[in-house]
Amino acid sequence: MAKHNELGKKGEQLAVDFLLKNGYDIVERNYRFDKAEVDIIAQKKDILAIIEVKTRSTIDFGNPEDFVKPKQIQRLVKAVDEYVNVNELDVEVRFDIIAIVKEGKGFKIEHLENAFYHF
Repeated sequence: MAKHNELGKKGEQLAVDFLLKNGYDIVERNYRFDKAEVDIIAQKKDILAIIEVKTRSTIDFGNPEDFVKPKQIQRLVKAVDEYVNVNELDVEVRFDIIAIVKEGKGFKIEHLENAFYHF
């Protein structure tokens, strides 16, 4: 497996662990619909959090959250709309980004709630 794929998988697991520690239940991982893949669907109380995980080994080229592009956001919204309708869910949906950056031997994790409204 390529190094960037390994880093991405590690980042997703770190994000799951972070969410679980912060009171979220993991509902789905790597949910696919059409051309979109939702990294994590998590729930906390009556909020369905759609989590895009961005992991980087450095911020030399920008912060991880800067790599979520408008086209990807459109695909995610479409996928989540389908997910909510198919599962007949009555919850508030929130789109978040978990930005992870490698720092030495560890990682810095930042949870950006309602992240798509910042674009």
